[in-house]
Amino acid sequence: MADIRNYTMNFGPQHPAAHGVLRLVLELDGETIVRADPHIGLLHRATEKLAEHRTFLQSVPYMDRLDYCTMMCNEHAYVLAIEKLLGIQVPLRAQYIRVMFDEITRILAHLLGLGCHGLDLGAMTMFLYCFREREDLFDVYEAVSGARMHAAYYRPGGVYRDLPDTMPQYTATRIHNERATRDLNANRQGSVLDFIEDFVDRFPKCVDEYETLLTDNRIWKQRTVGIGVVSPERAYAMGFTGPMLRGSGIAWDLRKNQPYEVYDRMDFDIPVGVNGDCYDRYLVRIEEMRQANRIVKQCVEWLRKNPGPVMTDDHKVGPPSRLAMKSNMEELIHHFKLFTEGMHVPEGEAYAGIEHPKGEFGIYMMSDGANKPYRMKIRSPSFTHLSAIDELSRGHMIADVVAIIGTIEIVFGEIDR
Repeated sequence: MADIRNYTMNFGPQHPAAHGVLRLVLELDGETIVRADPHIGLLHRATEKLAEHRTFLQSVPYMDRLDYCTMMCNEHAYVLAIEKLLGIQVPLRAQYIRVMFDEITRILAHLLGLGCHGLDLGAMTMFLYCFREREDLFDVYEAVSGARMHAAYYRPGGVYRDLPDTMPQYTATRIHNERATRDLNANRQGSVLDFIEDFVDRFPKCVDEYETLLTDNRIWKQRTVGIGVVSPERAYAMGFTGPMLRGSGIAWDLRKNQPYEVYDRMDFDIPVGVNGDCYDRYLVRIEEMRQANRIVKQCVEWLRKNPGPVMTDDHKVGPPSRLAMKSNMEELIHHFKLFTEGMHVPEGEAYAGIEHPKGEFGIYMMSDGANKPYRMKIRSPSFTHLSAIDELSRGHMIADVVAIIGTIEIVFGEIDR
């Protein structure tokens, strides 16, 4: 008798569809997967440990670099945990700005996930379409914070500054002459809010284009329907959250179930799947982009009508205005103490969880009364979802692993935290 044995194969860490430094050790029977063993730690940044040696304010930029597709959402959970410990009230306008940028970030993240998932499965045009819209949203990030990706815009007590009255403009180059530049700047003549409003008005049409390319595409359906099926019971048991849970038919969303900031004032729906496969999770994310667009529109309308402060007036937490700092000794001392020593957070512990584009992202923080966290623990959704990849891929072919990794929307910064 011939001795038939399973053989093992490395999938990654340098694989174009691995979405980061994921090393999967696949045990194969022919081309069928018997077992998938994820190896992580190749991008370890020790973010939780670094936070113990930085002041509360200095750790905000580390949050951007966790899941580097959902920058401001990560910051949001971090500042909420600090605000719980401090017991301070954030101005209402700052809360609306945070919710608006959370939803802009949700669209950004789903566009990247959708574009890369399409590219992994052979739909090149999808990638180009999605990145076209991402550019506009990155311009909004840049307008408010000065950085296209790692914004560090949310601060304990509010946001860094109010929305600017102007949008960055294109200038003429050898590639774009004066006339082409004028066309590019057509929707950039007003404020940042005007530009966002223009974006939300035309974005539903863009989502229609994505659906035209993929939703009824027979190749896309062959690659995703019935792949990586998770029952509602298993999704609960494995700790799924976000689109991974909602794709299995469970309507759990922290924005509705445990509202934070001003989500209880927003009108939006929670899309859920039926079969719990890759195709359902794709449909959930498509609909989530439409709902996020609805929320952004509501925030723009409110922000237009309601000016006000965007940072707490407690100068032990938020810096005084530049004008006050340069004309008043007491304000100067506050400014100096805040940016050298940092804020002192009362002793205690707090957990803040938000509805991140990929699921529940949480920060558990312990303070001993010093100007740095005593301990910080990050609850990242990608880590939980990756741990289920063995169960999701058993019995599938090697090509299906690519579809499963794409549907999880893995980003390794938050897994190897």
